[in-house]
Formats: sequence, structure tokens, C-alpha cells
Amino acid sequence: MDIIRFREVIKQREETDDEWTFGVEQCWKKEIEILTEDIPSTINFLKNDCTAEEYSWISEVIDDVVEKVRSKELVQCYKDLMIKFPEECVKYNIAGSIESAEAILTWEDENEKKG
Repeated sequence: MDIIRFREVIKQREETDDEWTFGVEQCWKKEIEILTEDIPSTINFLKNDCTAEEYSWISEVIDDVVEKVRSKELVQCYKDLMIKFPEECVKYNIAGSIESAEAILTWEDENEKKG
């Protein structure tokens, strides 16, 4: 994972007015691309380098990331950060983001069994 590039995108996202939908979506697209390009290094980043602020910004795209890579380990790692960053969890409803990501994995598992 390119941490420097990720942090540049987060900075750009911070500076993008939420009302400017196109700009926000472009930032999200870049975040998803960076977070999904190398899952082991993304997990390493989350475990060792992710700040509280970065954690909260990732919550905007975590379900999209999981939909793209379907990694239970990634979701668990993101979930583990709830303990490290409790204020962000409350302020940004990160539990809801995690529930959404887990629902994607559950749906995938259930539908694979049917197929």
C-alpha cells in the first residue's frame, strides 16, 4: 500500500466540500484503489500506522473496499481498531460501516453455498 499517496488523497478529501459530490467520489475512488491494491500491506498499515483521523476517513469507503476484495482479515483488523479509536467510532458511526462490510461478507458466503 502506498501510504504517502493514501495520505495525499485523505488530505484532498478533507479539503473537498461534501456538497461537491464529484470531488468526493473521485477521492473515494482513489482511496479504494490504494486500499485494495495490496491487502497484506493495507492490513499492516491498519495495524501499525493508521491514525484516528485516517481510520475515520476509511469508514466512508470500507464497505466498497470489502466488496472489491472480500477479506475477512481486513474487516477484523478494521474492527479491532474500534478499541484503539473509540471516539471516532462514536462520532462517525464506524460500527455501522463495519456492520455493512460484514453483511457483504455474510451475503457472499451464503450465496456461494447456494450456488
